[in-house]
Amino acid sequence: MDKMPILTRRVLSNLTKNGLYAPSKISAALCSAQVPQNANYSTEAKRQNLLKFPALKLEETIPKFLKTAEPVLTKEELEETKRMAAEFQAKDGAELQKILEKVAESQENWLAPRWLKAAYLTYRDPVTVFSSPGMTFPLQHFKTSADYYMYTAKLIQGLVKYKKVVDDGKVPVVKMGKNELDNSQFSAVYGTCRIPRPEEDALEYNPNSKHIAVVYKNHFFKLPVYNKTGQIINAKVLAEQLQQIANSENKSGVPIGLLTTDSRDNWASAYAELMKSSTNARSVKVIQESLFTVSLDEVVPFAQEEVYNVLGLQLIHGGGTNKNSGNRWMDKTIQVVVNPNGMSGFCYEHSPAEGQPIAMMADYINKIFPNPQEFEDGANDNYEPFSKLPFDQPSPVLEQKLQEAGKNVDKLAEDLELRVLQYKGFGKDFLKKQKLSPDSFVQMALQYAFYRLHKCAGAQYETAHLRIYYGGRTETIRSCSNESLAFAKAMMDPKCTDETRVELLKKAVNGHREYTTMALQGRGVDRHLLGLKLMALENNKPIPKFYQAPGVVKSAHFRVSTSQVASPNAAFMCYGPLTHDGYGCCYNPRDSDIFLACSAWKSNEETSAKLFAKSIDEALTSMRDLLERAGEKPKAKL
Repeated sequence: MDKMPILTRRVLSNLTKNGLYAPSKISAALCSAQVPQNANYSTEAKRQNLLKFPALKLEETIPKFLKTAEPVLTKEELEETKRMAAEFQAKDGAELQKILEKVAESQENWLAPRWLKAAYLTYRDPVTVFSSPGMTFPLQHFKTSADYYMYTAKLIQGLVKYKKVVDDGKVPVVKMGKNELDNSQFSAVYGTCRIPRPEEDALEYNPNSKHIAVVYKNHFFKLPVYNKTGQIINAKVLAEQLQQIANSENKSGVPIGLLTTDSRDNWASAYAELMKSSTNARSVKVIQESLFTVSLDEVVPFAQEEVYNVLGLQLIHGGGTNKNSGNRWMDKTIQVVVNPNGMSGFCYEHSPAEGQPIAMMADYINKIFPNPQEFEDGANDNYEPFSKLPFDQPSPVLEQKLQEAGKNVDKLAEDLELRVLQYKGFGKDFLKKQKLSPDSFVQMALQYAFYRLHKCAGAQYETAHLRIYYGGRTETIRSCSNESLAFAKAMMDPKCTDETRVELLKKAVNGHREYTTMALQGRGVDRHLLGLKLMALENNKPIPKFYQAPGVVKSAHFRVSTSQVASPNAAFMCYGPLTHDGYGCCYNPRDSDIFLACSAWKSNEETSAKLFAKSIDEALTSMRDLLERAGEKPKAKL
C-alpha cells in the first residue's frame, strides 16, 4: 500500500458500530437511492476507462471470512461459526447470491448508493468525532494578525485554484496496474453539504458556487471568491476582507453552529425549527451552497508537549462550548479551521468522498505555498465585498435545542482522548531497506501494541479504496490474522528465538500485503456480506441467522480502526474510535519518522490512548531492534 495511492480512512458507520451490520440499523428504504449526481460526477467517471463493480462468488468469500474470524474466536465459537457459514452458503446465502448477481449485472456499481445510505446518510450519531476526520497542516508562527489573515487568504485562494484543476479535468488519472482509478470524487467535495433529515440525511451539490462562508465568533459571513467577471480573487484582497470581517464583530454571536455538532436526529429536529424563520433559511442556504467554510477561531492556549493533541481535537470537535465548537458548520464537506496560535487544518464531512481528494488538496496547497507568485495572480477589483448572514433571535424551542447541543458536544469533547505520537526511531527508508511494506509493517506494529496491552487479538479495520471501479468507495482490510497473532505472541514469549520472530513478522507482513491487494480489487469480505444482507432487506426476506454467528459479530467489532494518510509534511489525520472499547489510529509514515494519532474514550476503563501510543512506541522500537539484530548475524554460506 506504500506504493499505491490508497484512500486511507476508516468509515465509522452504523453498520459496524454494534457488530457487523446489525439488522436493526438498516432499513429496506435505505437501498433505493441512486448514486448521487452532481455536475461532474457521472461524466467524469464515464470519460474514464473504469470497471463495473462485480458480485463476488460466495464460495470464495466464506473461506476468506472464516480465516479472518479465527484469531478472535474460541475453538467452540469457531466451530459454531463454521457450521452456520456452511448452512448459509448452502441455503439462504445461495439464494441471496443469485439476487445480488442479477442486481450487479444491471448496475455500474451495485454497492455505491447502498453504501452511501447505509454507512453515512442513515447514520444517526454526530458526524463530530464519529465520522468527520481532522487533517492537520504544518504549524505556523504568526508574528502579527496580518500574517494570520494572509495565511488564511492563501489557503482560500489555493483551494479555489485547486477547484479549477478539478473543473478542467486536470487531476492526474492514476493507474493501479492496468486499471485507471476513478477521479469522480474530486468533483464531489466543493460546494457539497449534508442536509439533516429525520432518519436519513440528504446531500446537496453546488459545484458552481462562487462564494465561501466565513465563521468568526459564531457569526457567519458570505465571502465571494470570484470577482464579477469570474476571476479568482487574489490573496491580498481576501486577507483585507478577512481583517474587515474580524473588525466588524467584537462580541460572540449565538452559536448556531453548535446545532450541527449534535446527533443527526437532534440536529434534524432543530433544523426544522431553525428554518421556520425566512431570515434564517436564507442564511443557512448561503452556508450550504458555499464552496467550503473557513473558521477563524478564538485563540486556544497549549503546552508545547500537547500541541499536536490540541490541534487534532480542535479540528474534530473544536474543544467544546467554551472554545470553538460553535464556530463550525459540521455539515459542510470541507471546513478550513485556522487559529491565531498557528494551528490549522481541515475537518471534512465524509459522506460524499473518501480521504484522497482532501489529501490531494492539502498536498497541492503545501506545494504552492512557498511560491509568492502563486498568490499574486487573480483579481483585485470588480468584486463583491463580504456580507454578514443574519439570524433571528432563537425561539424558546431553538434555545433549548442549543443548550442541549452544547451539553452534548461538551460531553463528547470531555470524553475523547487523543495522543499524537511522532515516532522518530525510523521511517519508510529503513523499512524499504528491509524489503518490507511500510504500511503492512505499521499495521503489524499496531496488532502487536494492542496485544501487549490487552493480551488478546484485536479485530483491526483498515480502509482500502475501490477506485478501480466506477463510483467505487471502500473495502475493509482485516488486519488481524492468525499470522499477526502468532507474531505478537512470539514477541511476548521470552523463549522464542529472534530467527523465529523475524520469520513470523515477515509472514504477517506478507499476509497483510496479500489481503490488501485483494481488498483493492474489491475481493474482500465485508462489502460482499453487506450486499447479501441488503438483498434480503430489499426483497423483504428475513435476515439469515448467519449474521448473528459469533465469528460475524466478533470479527467486525473493530477494536482498532486505522488508516494511512501519507504526507511529506509534519501532518496527520485523526478521528474517534470505531467502538467504545477500541482505538482510532491514523498514521503518516514519512522517510525517517512516523506520525500516529491515537484516540480512545476516557469513559471506557479498558482503553487509554496514552497507553496505546506508548505501547506502539515500544512495539515499533522492539521490531526495529529485532530486524537490526537479525541483520547483524552472518548469513550462512550456500
